[in-house]
Amino acid sequence: MSYFPKTSLAAHVTQLPPIRYDSQHLETPMSAPKTATLFTPLSTPSLVADKSEASSTATIAGYIGQLSTTMTAAIEEINDVNANTQLLALNARIEAARAGQAGAAFSVVAEEMQALGSKTSTIATGLASTTRKSIDQLLDFIGNNIRGTRLSDLALTNIDLVDRNLYERTCDVRWWATDSSLVDALTDGTPEAIKHASQRMGVILGAYTVYYDLVLCDTQGRIVANGMPQRFGSQGQSAANASWFLEAMHSRSGDEYGFQTAHHSPLVDGESVLVYSCGVREGGSSTGKLLGALGILFNWEGLAQTIVENVPLSPKEREATRCVLCDDAGNIIADSWGKQLSDRLALPGQKQLFTQPKNYETVELDGRPWCVAHAQAPGFETYSTGWHSVILQPIEA
Repeated sequence: MSYFPKTSLAAHVTQLPPIRYDSQHLETPMSAPKTATLFTPLSTPSLVADKSEASSTATIAGYIGQLSTTMTAAIEEINDVNANTQLLALNARIEAARAGQAGAAFSVVAEEMQALGSKTSTIATGLASTTRKSIDQLLDFIGNNIRGTRLSDLALTNIDLVDRNLYERTCDVRWWATDSSLVDALTDGTPEAIKHASQRMGVILGAYTVYYDLVLCDTQGRIVANGMPQRFGSQGQSAANASWFLEAMHSRSGDEYGFQTAHHSPLVDGESVLVYSCGVREGGSSTGKLLGALGILFNWEGLAQTIVENVPLSPKEREATRCVLCDDAGNIIADSWGKQLSDRLALPGQKQLFTQPKNYETVELDGRPWCVAHAQAPGFETYSTGWHSVILQPIEA
């Protein structure tokens, strides 16, 4: 498989002491946010430190560049002086020859001066060549360090935005699963109760536009109501085999939630979604009898593609740079080059790269050197996707 195939809202939620059911996520108490937002400002000590380090490295690179310029000028001056010395020695030999025997001794001195000048010229030329090569290599190294630090900072920002946003989705689903209209629809099962539940979910969707739909399932996985029946005809369909439904039905309390990663869902006409779920329980109690499950279908591309396609890069960089989000196996779930949910990242040393919280490497891909910058999901509160953010950029970009 080819490495590089070219090519909005705020609402009140409650405070919950949740425990994550899925073992891929953290399981300690957390406090729910008071508003639901698409983006949350990022400010982490490590990012600030990395920016400071990059600034210091750039300063050092500037000093080395000045040193290179100064040394080049000095060597050129040595060569100029040496050329004059050589000319003086040549003239001295000519005058010594004219003086005959009386100038013989002076001729020897002139020859030695010429030989010394020739040796000095050779040394200066060698020094210039070696110094320029070493300085060029050092500047390349520092340039790659600055590039890698900057790109890994950007990679961290990308995945941090995702974690912060998706944390709020886990709060949404557990809050909404306690709504009395959903409990009544699964308890009574009357057409009136089901219609009211659908209308109630529609009201929620009117405020939370980051969701495609909300679906309410009975214990068998049959969808009894959804919030957007005028757009998506999921009522009557089965979600019995969906991982989000199974996780919700295996939950031990209403404080736990289920999850299904990015995929094209038939419940919303193949749109790319993440699904979070929670058991709907008797009386809306977190410990009540399980009556069914609520699934909330989040507009994944609306978040993820916005992030990876708007990384702050120059126009020239943007054309050559690939920004992706992927899971541990390298399955790409967001891609600035448009291959999300259809491509897989397979880089040299990828397994080792993914073990580090934040790092970068220079690797050869298709015969070209690339900077591969990486950041693990840092988590927010007690939630983490566990995913990876990777930015790939050719060294010459």
